Amino acid sequence: MAGSMTFAQWGNDLYTGRRSYPIIGQRKIWFTIVAILGIASVAILVVKPLVLGIDFRGGTEFTVNEVSSTEQSVAIDAVHEVLPEDEPRVAVIGGSAVRVQTEIVEDAEATAIAEALARGYGVETADVDQSFVGPTWGEAVSERALWGVIVFIVLAAGFMAAYFRAWRMSVAGILAMLSDLLISAGIYALVGWEVTPSTIIGFLTILGFSLYDKMVVFDKVRENTTGVLDQSRNTYAERANLAVNQTLVRSINTSVVALLPVAGILFLGALWLGAGTLRDLSLSLFVGIAVGAASSIFLATPLDVALREREPKYREHTERVLVERQQLAASGGQEAELAAAAAGRSQLIPGHHQGNAAQPRRKR
Repeated sequence: MAGSMTFAQWGNDLYTGRRSYPIIGQRKIWFTIVAILGIASVAILVVKPLVLGIDFRGGTEFTVNEVSSTEQSVAIDAVHEVLPEDEPRVAVIGGSAVRVQTEIVEDAEATAIAEALARGYGVETADVDQSFVGPTWGEAVSERALWGVIVFIVLAAGFMAAYFRAWRMSVAGILAMLSDLLISAGIYALVGWEVTPSTIIGFLTILGFSLYDKMVVFDKVRENTTGVLDQSRNTYAERANLAVNQTLVRSINTSVVALLPVAGILFLGALWLGAGTLRDLSLSLFVGIAVGAASSIFLATPLDVALREREPKYREHTERVLVERQQLAASGGQEAELAAAAAGRSQLIPGHHQGNAAQPRRKR
């Protein structure tokens, strides 16, 4: 109970402005970290490209059921009996089945491989299932997956621009989502698991989660910064920083609640039980949700602030606020205290001021 009350008090302090983290003020650090991760992801994708599943590249798949041993070398040797130059991809499914994927083969070669697999694992030929995916189908699936991502991003950009009536938030949100996608793809490539249609579904899902989280933060930013140019107490960056702090607890709670069941699917259902489809989907979801939650806090709003401060009216307003704050600080007394609070020692909610007990109250 004490820990819960502490966390609740921490969240309340963040919302009221009694406690504040300079997330916007340290945006250069976050931009540098994201740039490093982005470059690292690109390097990983170049050195170790994504492993496309059979649905994308085409090929022949054999599934050996009810095996007593899941030794992968048996499957490799069986394939090499018929195709010495092929490098089959072997995976264990559910602990009692082995999946073998090869290049596209003729019917006679497929029959020979199935018989070799049956002999190697000591099962009947009828226990070896075969399926064929042509290159045309693989190209069609790849094209549809790419178009799905493009259409989602375009619709998301249009929706954010129309909802917030600010192209800067739309640009910041899309750039943050693209970084989510790039970093998630880099981590996925580093792990080395195959990209399947389930993986693409996972990537589209994390884009949706990322968009939702950024919309919540941006909505609070818009609420806090309405009429910011008509006052000289806070800058746009300070009010945006307050918005990020106010939504920090919500972002953490939402992410944890979303990650727990996905982690259960990934580590129990996929890695332990060996369910391939669950594994492909859960890994992309787990990585993407974590990356998307972080970018909503440390990248999206700082990008919006950076774009805003490039405009003359926001830059001039910031300079005016800082000049007046220095004048207040020089005058001493309560004005100096308020100036120090506004400068970042105690971030205040717009429309409120701090009394002697450091408790927010309504401006009279």
